[in-house]
Amino acid sequence: MTTPTVSRRRFQLGAAALAITLLATGCGASGSSGSGDQVTLRFAWWGNEYLNAQTEKVIDAFEASHPNIKIESEPGEWGGYWDKLATKTAANDAPDVIQMDQKYIAEYGGRGALLDLSKQEGVDTSKLDKEALASGQYDGAQYGLSTGQNAYVIMANTKVFEAANVPVPDDTKWTWDEFLDIAAKISASGDGKTYGAAYGSNEADLIIWLRQHGQDLYSQDGKLDFDTATAASFWERLKEQRDSKASPPATVATEDSGAGLEESLFGTNRVGMAWWWTNQLGSLESTTASPIKMLRAPSQDGASAKNGMYYKPTMFWSASSRSKHPKEAAAFIDYLTNSPEAGAILMTDRGVPTNAAIVDSITPSLKPADTTVVSFLKDIAPDIKEAPPVPPVGAGSVQNVIKRYTDEVLYDRLTPQAAADAFKKEVEGMLASAKK
Repeated sequence: MTTPTVSRRRFQLGAAALAITLLATGCGASGSSGSGDQVTLRFAWWGNEYLNAQTEKVIDAFEASHPNIKIESEPGEWGGYWDKLATKTAANDAPDVIQMDQKYIAEYGGRGALLDLSKQEGVDTSKLDKEALASGQYDGAQYGLSTGQNAYVIMANTKVFEAANVPVPDDTKWTWDEFLDIAAKISASGDGKTYGAAYGSNEADLIIWLRQHGQDLYSQDGKLDFDTATAASFWERLKEQRDSKASPPATVATEDSGAGLEESLFGTNRVGMAWWWTNQLGSLESTTASPIKMLRAPSQDGASAKNGMYYKPTMFWSASSRSKHPKEAAAFIDYLTNSPEAGAILMTDRGVPTNAAIVDSITPSLKPADTTVVSFLKDIAPDIKEAPPVPPVGAGSVQNVIKRYTDEVLYDRLTPQAAADAFKKEVEGMLASAKK
């Protein structure tokens, strides 16, 4: 199992585009009280029960220090979050403060639905990591502040490795051939009940593969930046994982993709390696009751400096451009980003903070898994390259398209090359339609 993906239902771009067209023809944010009068801000985010409780705690702390601002909570779950946000945006009813994902920064910001935080005096970005800051920018505007940094890694379940009598690899120099060989050995020892590796068909999986070949999913000017032969080789590798039995049969993988973590192959100690984001280490160890080791991505020739990995913002804090209280919304976002008090509550569950001072202040209180993540992100820093460009307007559903074509290949309905050709044509059409 990999990280959660967006619902297969298409992002409601028509509704959102209509709302944002109204924004463009109407006006920006409408003033702020700024007078000390009581103000209510609506705050939307996605998360699980633990994250919801943590977020309510930081809201209480903010309200205690800002008695004139009340935060109205709007928690949700990833699967329905984006459809709901699009609908509210279309109805001119967007929350004031929004937890945002990078794939939608351009989608909402580029269409005028998000506040440019660089123009808000109450937001201090002077202590934030510059690359992390740039990851929330689009067309010269700061549409989001990163909640923290992440890296996409292979999580190795050491309990599964030990049961298969297979050593955990040296991730500083392993290749894709070694990855396949190790995964196949784990599967062979599992007698059809345990598998070596999940497939890895997220957007980040394709991005890392393309970067290893000197290409990228998108260019800086918002176009596709890869050739179909390279994309085809990505699906060829996934097919090889299936054919070598390094990964589950397609039917098992499809069933697993719809399972929650607790019921998934990885969560029930039935797969040795799967792709996850580093901030998920604690949850994975808790669910599996197994020590999990984070591994760098394999590379073509064993050189970790060429493995295509990058730091990605876990998510962002953004504000609606239609908020009636932009000053207070900015104050809340600044508090979430820069307050040591907020840092002590949020810790690293939304990524390792991009404010180094906050990292220093919370390090003594980190749980072992979080300490491991902070250390790992520092260890891989010498090999990390510049982050990929921000996904362009129209790219919000590309991850779903990747997964769909992965299914087409694994079920032998399309060859890898045919999938790559169709994928590129379809995404080009999505980006072109978004510009109309």
